[in-house]
Amino acid sequence: MLVSIVSVLLICRQKLCSSLQCFIICFSINMWITLSLFVLTLTVQVWSNACPCAREELCLPVRSQPAFEVFVFDVGKKAWKFYDWTKVTTVAAFGEYDAELMCYAHSKGARVVLKGDVPLSYIVDPVNRTAWIQEKVQLAKSRFMDGINIDVEQAVETGSPEYYALTALVKETTENFHTEIPGSQVSFDVAWSPKCIDKRCYDYLAIAQSCDLLFVMSYDEQSQIWGDCIAMANAPFNQTLTAYDQYISMNIEPKKLVMGVPWYGYDYSCLNFTKEGICTIPKVPFRGAPCSDASGKQIPYSIMMKQINSSISGRLWDENQRAPYYNYKDTEGRVHQVWYDDPESIALKAAYVAQRGLKGMGMWNGNLLDYSSDPIAQQRTVDMWNALTPSEHRESAAVLSQTE
Repeated sequence: MLVSIVSVLLICRQKLCSSLQCFIICFSINMWITLSLFVLTLTVQVWSNACPCAREELCLPVRSQPAFEVFVFDVGKKAWKFYDWTKVTTVAAFGEYDAELMCYAHSKGARVVLKGDVPLSYIVDPVNRTAWIQEKVQLAKSRFMDGINIDVEQAVETGSPEYYALTALVKETTENFHTEIPGSQVSFDVAWSPKCIDKRCYDYLAIAQSCDLLFVMSYDEQSQIWGDCIAMANAPFNQTLTAYDQYISMNIEPKKLVMGVPWYGYDYSCLNFTKEGICTIPKVPFRGAPCSDASGKQIPYSIMMKQINSSISGRLWDENQRAPYYNYKDTEGRVHQVWYDDPESIALKAAYVAQRGLKGMGMWNGNLLDYSSDPIAQQRTVDMWNALTPSEHRESAAVLSQTE
């Protein structure tokens, strides 16, 4: 039928609508096509925004505010089906959009938030900044999501145009999301310390005051090694806690801070391995520092727990850094040293979170555990999730306060 109408329209146009009858026909067909296209556009929009959940209410934004935040980064696929949903309160979806994840998280009262990343040079222009924010708001609304996690880890100089643009970005993003999606959450990822780590000299106080929470990435703490080039803990205990004291001393509310811990470690190939167990690593500079953890490679917790059984040392514990590690030899006979976090080291940090009244804990990332049916792996996974909950370590918190 549509083909016939189009044919008539073409004939009418070829005759230039010389007769009144032809004019009326052409006008009517044009109106019909215009109306049809309008209806089709509306239909597509409705289809694209249709709730994908089994129950319509699961597409409503989560508005509840948890007393304790457990913030999970998810990088895709279906590992989320095995998360401990009795603890999870927010999932930052850094993989492909998964409507099933959104529906399930909402059924558990947990938020799902977008990833937000943009070149700072681009959003120095307020017009570009506004356009970026509006795009993200519309994307979150179309996917029935609950906010955004701004993950900008670029080097910034104090007082530069990018410095002020980043602060404005966080403030304006928060205002827009809160207006357009009531109850939404806007978080911002910060380095493990506010001391211009990796040349990230941000206005941390203004950013913290603008958004709902800061996710403190308390890992990759060897990204800039200024001393001896040796393998060390990914997140040394004292260094990690000192950094939180620095954030709080800037008048940032503890309830704005979420402690992020690593569910991965670093595998370093040793240039020299001493009898005392010191592993010298190759010099790989990073943002001005002569050495960095880029000398090693990241390795998931699930892999380490399999590898440790065939290591030459078994699990070792460094009391100064309060972190586990082990040594192994590769197929060519070279010694490697692997530093990581496990339930013991994480529980110590969770005790600090409870003592200082921080907003919560989280990790990079939820996909890195072994969610197989192996009984040993299952217990290790349970232990890692449990370590995030400081209420389970109140005794440890009391001990920690007594030692200060």
